[in-house]
Amino acid sequence: MNFTLGGRDLSTLSFSDPDREALTAAVQRLESPGLVARLAALAGKPVGLIQSALPATASTAVAKLAKRALERALDVALFSLQNRSIIGGRTLHSGLACASGAIGGAFGLAALAVELPVSTTIMLRAIAAIAQEEGEDLADPRTGLACLEVFALGGPRDEDSAEADYFVVRAMLARGLADFAIDKGAIGESAPVLVRFLTQIASRFGVIVSQKVAAQAVAVVGAVGGAAVNLAFIEHFQDLARGHFTVRRLERVYGVNAVRSEYDRIKSDSTRPHDDH
Repeated sequence: MNFTLGGRDLSTLSFSDPDREALTAAVQRLESPGLVARLAALAGKPVGLIQSALPATASTAVAKLAKRALERALDVALFSLQNRSIIGGRTLHSGLACASGAIGGAFGLAALAVELPVSTTIMLRAIAAIAQEEGEDLADPRTGLACLEVFALGGPRDEDSAEADYFVVRAMLARGLADFAIDKGAIGESAPVLVRFLTQIASRFGVIVSQKVAAQAVAVVGAVGGAAVNLAFIEHFQDLARGHFTVRRLERVYGVNAVRSEYDRIKSDSTRPHDDH
């Protein structure tokens, strides 16, 4: 499908220099190494040690807690973000997340049931603030769902899998919502379409939460370490959000096809070996 403006095909428009720079920055954010590599550097431990630090039973428990945290975030996304400005920038939200992360650092896995819903809601509000800065309408419930998508974008990145691709993940999440009319007066988080949507996000978000908990287990000394891990955690998702909503903003200007084509070109150029001669 081509998009037109004043009779012009937007897919043929050239990107302005500022918009191309913004898209390049978005590609860097969305294609950067996953959180586990960042946490491994923070911990001073090999990536494999963090990935194997939690027993299977703990990982299962974390997955359930992650889904519950997202269920709470869904309610915030659909109803509490609307018709308001999000007060506070990156520094405030990061500070709040560090404070909640200190609980996890001090008390470990047992505190996750308390800490994770709090930190997830803080992250959602930070993501919503970025969405608003990039021109999204928080009064539209679909913007809230786009904010929740960020938690899936932070999921596992198997480079041999199609699900490592940013646009593939977006398409997977959008497929179930394509024909779904969101009515604030009629919808609830138990709606079957939203349950499936949330389950898809939770399956990826739970992996990242497990990595965070594992990093706290192997890396840190008490509350200070918990705060440091949570800072990396929230900043990871804020970076993804900035990339995600930059792409969406440019899609509104140039069209989906043009943005994806330019995105893929930038991504390819960034991974191609350069001849220094």
